[in-house]
Amino acid sequence: NSIAHRSIHISYPNAADKARARSRGVHPGGDIMIHGQMNGFGHLAWINQQRDWTDGCIAVTDNEMDEIMAAVKVGTAIEIVE
Repeated sequence: NSIAHRSIHISYPNAADKARARSRGVHPGGDIMIHGQMNGFGHLAWINQQRDWTDGCIAVTDNEMDEIMAAVKVGTAIEIVE
């Protein structure tokens, strides 16, 4: 279940991420996803993509999410870079 049109849950934090956060005295975060727009609001993607509304997730349009879901298999490595 998700509030968004389709989502991929990312396996973060892993053990190394947790250890790194612990050594820095910070919380590692978690529950990171790549997901489409909020359910029922896909038509507003052109507005939502102009702002940061996800609380740490990566949001794409619903069509982009459908493409990602078709291309990505369970276990695929995901690297997030700025």
